[in-house]
Amino acid sequence: MTISATKPAWRGRTTFGRTSNVDSLASEPPRKVSQWLKRLGPEKIEALQYDWDFWKLDHQRPPPGDWLTWLLLGGRGSGKTRAGAEWVRAMAREPVSIALVGPTFHDVREVMVEGPSGLKAVCAADERPRWYATRRRLVWPNGAEAFAFSAEDPDALRGPQFHFAWADEFCAWRNAAETLAMLRFGLRLGEDPRLVVTTTPRPTRALKTLISEAGVVRTDAPTAANAVNLAPAFLETLNGLYGGTRLAAQELEGLIVEDLDGALWRAEELSKCRGARPPRFDRVVVAVDPPASDRGDACGIVVAGRSGRFGYVLADLTIKRPSPDAWALRVIAAAEEFEADAIVAESNQGGDMVRSTLATREPPCAVRLVHASKGKRARAEPVAALYEQGRIVHCGAFPALEEELMALGSDDLKHSPDRADALVWALTDLMLGGRKEPRLRAL
Repeated sequence: MTISATKPAWRGRTTFGRTSNVDSLASEPPRKVSQWLKRLGPEKIEALQYDWDFWKLDHQRPPPGDWLTWLLLGGRGSGKTRAGAEWVRAMAREPVSIALVGPTFHDVREVMVEGPSGLKAVCAADERPRWYATRRRLVWPNGAEAFAFSAEDPDALRGPQFHFAWADEFCAWRNAAETLAMLRFGLRLGEDPRLVVTTTPRPTRALKTLISEAGVVRTDAPTAANAVNLAPAFLETLNGLYGGTRLAAQELEGLIVEDLDGALWRAEELSKCRGARPPRFDRVVVAVDPPASDRGDACGIVVAGRSGRFGYVLADLTIKRPSPDAWALRVIAAAEEFEADAIVAESNQGGDMVRSTLATREPPCAVRLVHASKGKRARAEPVAALYEQGRIVHCGAFPALEEELMALGSDDLKHSPDRADALVWALTDLMLGGRKEPRLRAL
């Protein structure tokens, strides 16, 4: 089934200058915005209110491609509920059957259906669905239906079948793994059944399992990404109260925070290390942690630079399950883009393969293989000390990388920390080059 999103007939050039959505509109002077709204007139303003193409932010756009599950991990107030509701609204333009699953029935009704960002609120009057409380069912004028389910009762999902499903606050579900399994068994209608999961992340086993599954596309969104739609004092107040804590990393940054004693990296340290890149660098390297086999784990690729006593993390270009050719091309492209002085690649897993894969691509700079003779934690400790000294700056938000750093050395981390390993190699080469570990050797 092909679902086509429609736009108001008047749309076209609805804004002035280069403004085309709410994010850019917010940067315009209030007087100019007021004048523009007056020119639109009441009818167009009413239509604009429900024009999601205008209001949606980048992290609220469904990912392209043939995904099975879209996982939107967001901080409080990041707009994830609105994104889920708008996706369901788009699917309901055809007479389909949709499952709505929340932590409890109360949550489904008060948040997903009747909340300020719920399904009734996002629909214009002529398309607004009607809620039948006794049947726990939402019905659109065109015959599309959405059925409410609680994660407290997974067995209720046995039997019904759906075209699509929206699961909200997955990390708060009491029976997360069982409920998700029952829900997926019911996604068997139409040509392209899909599931959207919106949640503030917690380090639960069910979430980690979901992230690792094939067909899952993940979007990360901190609360600040939706600042244009929040009260001005909201972020400032919460950052003042909780900034730098693990609670802020989870609830505002949308990170999966491991509550571990003795962790090398903590949320408060990582939140303080973000800053701007300097105008020039003494050296830049692209560090690579290759997968153990063809189409194996992810290939960790991190770009970092040094300026004086400070190291700067410039990019996390990690690629999942790549072929040797795919990760080599990305590494070479990164070296060219950032004008790297060297490519540093771990050789423990298939050193000859790493050597030949990079060498045949004519890299624009020197290539060095590094060999790990110590465990991951031992290698990472000197780099973690640089963070404690305030000598490392993250030039951007790298949520997946920061999650791995906070979980590095944990028995609860069920995948190889490829991103974190690549970062350790990069900063060791740049900042600790005189250390005996790790050993460097020319290609």
